[in-house]
Amino acid sequence: MKFKSAIKPYRAAAGGWGSLEATTRFVIDSKHAIKNLRNLMRMNKAKGFDCPGCAWGDDNKSTFSFCENGAKAVTWEATRRFIDNAFFAKHSVSNLYQQSDYFLEYQGRLTEPLRYNPQTDHYEAISWDDALALIGRHIKALDNPNQMELYTSGRTSNEASYLYQLFGRMVGTNNFPDCSNMCHEASGSGLKRSIGVGKGTIHLDDFDKANAIFVFGQNPGTNHPRMLHSLRHAAENGAQIVTFNTLRERGLERFADPQKPLEVVTPLAGKISSDYYQPNLGGDMAAIRGMAKALLETHRQKLENGDTGIFDETFIAEHTHGVDAWFAEIDNTSWEQITHQSGLSEQQLRDAATVWQQAERVICTWAMGVTQHKHSLNTVREIVNLQLLGGHLGKPGAGLCPVRGHSNVQGNRTMGIDEKPSAALLDSLATHFGFEPPRTHGHNTVEAIAAMLRDEVKVLITLGGNLAAAAPDSPRTEEALQRCGLTVHISTKLNRSHVVPGKESLILPTLGRTEEDMQDSGRQFITVEDSFSMVHASEGIGKPIANTQRSETAIVCGIANTVLGKEKLDWLALSGDYNLIRDHIAATLPGFKDFNQQCEKPGGFYLGNAAAELRFNTPTGKAEFSAAPLPESLFGDLKAPFALQTLRSHDQYNTTIYGLDDRYRGVYGQREVLFINPEDLAALKLHEGDLVDIETIWNDGITRKVSGFKIVPYNIPRGNLAAYYPETNPLVPLTSVGDGTGTPTSKSVPVKISRAAPVESLRIA
Repeated sequence: MKFKSAIKPYRAAAGGWGSLEATTRFVIDSKHAIKNLRNLMRMNKAKGFDCPGCAWGDDNKSTFSFCENGAKAVTWEATRRFIDNAFFAKHSVSNLYQQSDYFLEYQGRLTEPLRYNPQTDHYEAISWDDALALIGRHIKALDNPNQMELYTSGRTSNEASYLYQLFGRMVGTNNFPDCSNMCHEASGSGLKRSIGVGKGTIHLDDFDKANAIFVFGQNPGTNHPRMLHSLRHAAENGAQIVTFNTLRERGLERFADPQKPLEVVTPLAGKISSDYYQPNLGGDMAAIRGMAKALLETHRQKLENGDTGIFDETFIAEHTHGVDAWFAEIDNTSWEQITHQSGLSEQQLRDAATVWQQAERVICTWAMGVTQHKHSLNTVREIVNLQLLGGHLGKPGAGLCPVRGHSNVQGNRTMGIDEKPSAALLDSLATHFGFEPPRTHGHNTVEAIAAMLRDEVKVLITLGGNLAAAAPDSPRTEEALQRCGLTVHISTKLNRSHVVPGKESLILPTLGRTEEDMQDSGRQFITVEDSFSMVHASEGIGKPIANTQRSETAIVCGIANTVLGKEKLDWLALSGDYNLIRDHIAATLPGFKDFNQQCEKPGGFYLGNAAAELRFNTPTGKAEFSAAPLPESLFGDLKAPFALQTLRSHDQYNTTIYGLDDRYRGVYGQREVLFINPEDLAALKLHEGDLVDIETIWNDGITRKVSGFKIVPYNIPRGNLAAYYPETNPLVPLTSVGDGTGTPTSKSVPVKISRAAPVESLRIA
């Protein structure tokens, strides 16, 4: 594919005509336009299928319940293009490795099981029976169960995830690395420590009731566009929306609703943010600490004057623990440290604090701009601290809202995809299924890659996802995959992980979310959980492109049956009737009583949230204030001229590259670009369009460098840089992870840049 390259500012609002035009273009390019228009009308609707994109909730009110990027996800999956054995006979794996990520996935759907032949360097067709037998031989030959890693993508259904973790634990391992380890681990871990539940506390309609919404470290216009509808409605209802985001993002400034004809054809658009602050990368915790310091000063002044303070002292006394220690830490934190680390002025933070103070109901929402730093766990807990001061839990229009990525990443964790499972989960599985699950913790994603590099992993199975492109330190991740005795990829399309095969490798073609799933008992549906703890039924309607594709659930059951037989469980019966799987879920997991009956509810059913009911599963039985100090430095003793964050483009969802445009940032037909403050550009004596090398400053003697990135001046604070992943994943050290989370620090990479000679990319678009 050829693309026209250009850098030109985008002047329009997010959404509007640009969104409608892009959606139409992707529908037509799928070569299945009529089918995909029908798909889009069924997306996020009762008796339809859940969006395979983000995890934002469904309002169940709109005629069109999809966004531009949701439409891209559907049309990208439901394409008529496909690849088969003839394609792989033509292309060697070495040749495919040289292609771009866009090229690989653009070729179309995988249609038959494939086995890598190292003698010919080609994938070759293999029967399902032979593929499952090969997997069974490798697993049965393990010296111990922990030589197997079971990776999971956030798109995997509840049913497949539940059986996947059950299979792994029956084999004897808790090695369940997953995409959440690389994204939102700080949210789950931080919330658990603070309020006893690792999930958000609000409902979708709380956005309509909030007086103020604080948005930290996220770009909903690209990553979860349906959130813009909620923010727009909140703003129209009078809520003040205060944004903290390092880059200036169009979707957080203005939004034209594509479902409103007048806004599509005219310049009309609604304002999103009432205040927009641009902290340094990693500066959100300092910014929140500054707000809290300003609020504490006001609170004390009012008390000294004999007035009522501004905090909800009844809530604090009855429902929280540790506030005095946090207040002492605030007192020990100087304004100089706060402003230096946040990059914001004292007055800006006092102004933000005033908005919080004047609001009766406050929501705080955040995403990966908060969760991919060394101190992310403490940042999440600092957000909770702020909310506890005002009693902004357990009441309409107020609470905590981490915005997850893929559409079932939260559900996967609910189903037991967790390398650190709770004793309650393991006890429940043991009682119901009559076996003793392993109790030792398994590997998260970074630990799994490190184990592969030590030759401690003989089998890697990936249920969706694209580990080679998603994980940090790309050359080392690719080497790790190649060291495995067997890699098994359960996938809809070709991706980067497939072209770095292990000693033996299989690709197993699976159905997508949009497609009809027919099993022995008839047509099946699956379920997913969104960011608001709502569980939805999802039923595809499209005919599969080939009868050799199998559902994820059927593939998991096939592997489990081959390895374990049916002594403990009749796996093949479960693959034939997903209602049976849901009966087991109902019997073993809290919140799923009458699961099959609950699935009949239009719009899904709510799992509940103890913290939202002011019940806190913490050691004290109360919400815990965190008294963590601000980090002294993002990079410890390392000195670096710049901090780099990796991010998505607009034509991208995680590692899936739909196209080479980033419309809202004004980038077209290219991805190897570096966003930089114009003053930094001048200080380096560089000019717009110059090509540079980016090199990581780290302390392990390994050179991490990418070359030939085009300089793009952008509205970003000085000392901060941004570039797309996976192109800049090679810069993120595997050993640079968040404290208490193990999450790669992809939003704060210490780097330097230097002029580069123009070079042609080795990978072909």
